[in-house]
Order: sequence, then structure tokens, then C-alpha cells
Amino acid sequence: MLKKDLMELCMLHLLTVQDRYGYEMLSLLHGAFPDTQESAIYALLRGLCRLGETESYYGETSGGPARKYYRLTEKGRNTYQELLAQWHALVSALSALGVD
Repeated sequence: MLKKDLMELCMLHLLTVQDRYGYEMLSLLHGAFPDTQESAIYALLRGLCRLGETESYYGETSGGPARKYYRLTEKGRNTYQELLAQWHALVSALSALGVD
């Protein structure tokens, strides 16, 4: 798995927990991927929407501009399960080689 795949897995995982807005996801992902540009994370979010793995909507706010939230679609749930299986296979293969 490459970094992009790992970021996608993490994004989809965050959306299995709850709907989130872009900056919230950026803040959470930046801890795991500190060298990643903000624009790359937003581009990946847009790509997930374009592929039909997520969908966006504007949520209500108190006093500020409406936030764009993302939620997982059924296709996104399937992709998440596939990426998670790939991740577990990679971890298992690395462990078998003694890479911990």
C-alpha cells in the first residue's frame, strides 16, 4: 500500500465513525501524515466524492458559514473493507518477514 492508499483508508475509516467536515478530517489526518499538503487531502476528498465513495452536503452551523460535510456511501463502505483487507495482508506479510 502506498501513502495515498493509506490516506484513503484513514479517510474512509474516519467516515465510518461519523460524518465529518473537511477541515476536521485535515486536522485528524495531519497527525498521521504531517508532511502532506492540505491541498492533497482536499483533492483526495474530492476524488472520493467523484468516485461515489463519499457524498457531501452542507451542514447547519451556529453563526458561521455552512460547513461542507462528507459521509460514506455503500460503495465507500465496500472500498473501505477492501483497503482494510489489503492493509491487514500487508501487515501480516511484513510480520512474517520479521519487520515489526
